[in-house]
Amino acid sequence: MAAGGVSAALAGLVLVPSDGAESADHLDPPTRTDAGFDTTPDVPADIADVFAWHSNGTVKIAMTFAGPVATTAPSYYDRDVLYKIHISTKAPGTTDEFTIKARFGKGAGANDWGVRFEGVPGVGTIEGPVETNLEKDGVKARAGLFDEPFFFDLIGFRETRSFGQVRIRNNRNFFDGQNDTAVVFEIPDANFGGDVSQLEFWGQTLRFGGNL
Repeated sequence: MAAGGVSAALAGLVLVPSDGAESADHLDPPTRTDAGFDTTPDVPADIADVFAWHSNGTVKIAMTFAGPVATTAPSYYDRDVLYKIHISTKAPGTTDEFTIKARFGKGAGANDWGVRFEGVPGVGTIEGPVETNLEKDGVKARAGLFDEPFFFDLIGFRETRSFGQVRIRNNRNFFDGQNDTAVVFEIPDANFGGDVSQLEFWGQTLRFGGNL
């Protein structure tokens, strides 16, 4: 979708509670991010997944994008893409009380990139070089290349659809040995100001200037 010269792609919702949750989707929308539909796909703006979980008094959040790709591929940083992680802290879970924004900036060197996070609950802004553990007032953040965390037997899924019998195996992972670029956070419970069991998350990317 596009509005006011800014294109956007939304990822699905992931909940901290153990209730059922919707998953995000790679190559969606396909007309912008799938090379099968567009010979110049917008890889940096393609959200892969949004993960969130709670343990040891902190909430961990990760939004992956630009993947899956081979481990020999570089990270995808684009200063013209705005990444957002929306966080709802109360019912009905469709309004964001917090919105973390991430932007990448280019330095003088060929591989010299930095990241700026804004709206981080409890601390506001965190910035620094990519591929570096950043920390401010108890909040940890990092942007960089990560092993693809999603597990799914795509071959088994396709065989199940073709043969009408469940052929999915738990020892065959289509995403094994592939990478994503990601932004990751670890934030203390207290920074959300309430019951963290009610937190809900969704991701969004917006490209300045519209679609490719």
